Amino acid sequence: MGTIPPAGRLYRFTGLDAAAAGLYASLATVLSLAAAPATAFVQEMFPDPATAVYAVNLAFYASVGLFAAAAAWRVMARDLLILATRPWFTLAMIPLSIVAMLVITTVLVTATGSVKESQNQLGLQSLVQQLPVWVVVPLLVILGPFVEEYLFRHLLIGKLSRHVNIWVCCVLSGLCFAAIHVVGREGLVLPALAPYLGMGAVLVAVYVWTGKNVMFSYFVHAAKNLLALLLIYAIPPQLLGG
Repeated sequence: MGTIPPAGRLYRFTGLDAAAAGLYASLATVLSLAAAPATAFVQEMFPDPATAVYAVNLAFYASVGLFAAAAAWRVMARDLLILATRPWFTLAMIPLSIVAMLVITTVLVTATGSVKESQNQLGLQSLVQQLPVWVVVPLLVILGPFVEEYLFRHLLIGKLSRHVNIWVCCVLSGLCFAAIHVVGREGLVLPALAPYLGMGAVLVAVYVWTGKNVMFSYFVHAAKNLLALLLIYAIPPQLLGG
């Protein structure tokens, strides 16, 4: 019991938090401004374009993920212990959260009058269709959701709310989560942001509702990405516009 510090200490910003956030921001900026040169460099080792793109993203999320795991392992351990005390509730709420996410996203997309898939989604479909599922799952279901929940929920809400009103943190979390998925692609316009605003809104809600349980929001995020992957693999490419 003495291995996990009190909640107050768990939500203090640390040097590892700064390292993880700084690495994420710097690498994201480099990849956004110099995506073509970075991919071209990697293609010298992996001639296949899809493999090169995958390698760049895997290195990005794995490097940030190492710092994130080192910074948040005590919170992760505590949150897993809490979820283990009510396993049936946890298992039931994950699919219900995904349903809520799909409903809210549909409403937002319909309200913006846009049903066109984002460049991020099209790029994901293209990558998934060219690589086997066992290669894609570690990146899009395990690493990606973990890094994003650590940054956008644990840091921007869990830790920042010690200094800023929690509702301000929630809005900031949702907006930053949506923006990072479209910046450098469509631009920060509502039709492009809408799907990610819906997803972000539910992830923020479940994180706060479960008492800032980052592992629960991670499981919801990972399950949603897994569902998307399964649908892409299950639906013939011609029906996806491929």
